[in-house]
Amino acid sequence: MDFTTLTIADVTRNFGRRRALNRVSLQAEAGQLTALLGANGAGKSTLLAIVATMLAPTSGSVHYGTLDARAGSIVRQRIGLLAHDLYIYPELSAAENLRFFAKAYGLSDVERRVKEALERANLSERRDEPTSEFSRGMRQRLAIERTLLHAPRLVLLDEPFTGLDDPAVQSLQKRLKGLKDAGCIVLVATHDLETIDGVVDCAVTLLNGRLLHIPPGAAPLRDRYRAAIAQ
Repeated sequence: MDFTTLTIADVTRNFGRRRALNRVSLQAEAGQLTALLGANGAGKSTLLAIVATMLAPTSGSVHYGTLDARAGSIVRQRIGLLAHDLYIYPELSAAENLRFFAKAYGLSDVERRVKEALERANLSERRDEPTSEFSRGMRQRLAIERTLLHAPRLVLLDEPFTGLDDPAVQSLQKRLKGLKDAGCIVLVATHDLETIDGVVDCAVTLLNGRLLHIPPGAAPLRDRYRAAIAQ
């Protein structure tokens, strides 16, 4: 399946009289991490939901290589989404959560995958505890593994660094570099400009529903972001 490009073309999304996105266009390539920046309410989560096929645009289109959202499950099975809702069931243990999603994805060798995911999340010793007892950071680490469990080719992460301590942040930065090296398309919505600066290939921001490209350069991402929104 051709999942080497993500093409967002003139996407508009209205919620009643409010226009959340206004003719947004963006192309992302395999092996590339794009940072999606912007203030709260700028439309970042809305755009990720549209790209994840969870929300239909009012107008415009999204293509995944030669496919679009009408391909249904063929597209969705190649997408990994970390949203504000972590999709972690509090009454289930860490292992049970991962096992549930592994089976839902139709994966083979489930127990090995669960074991390796728990090791990456540094949760092996807490594997059988209900996630209702977990801290926010622990649930975030588990949700990241849930997102990547089926080896998606398009990875959509909404504020992935939320609740993570320094070792977990460094681990995620390394993981993001690994996803790029594996040829994934990675789109990260974040406020953590300094944290993402070391792994980002290009950056855009949403301002009043419109998308602005942040020019590349040697200056820190935060400085380039401020310059872009000041124009």
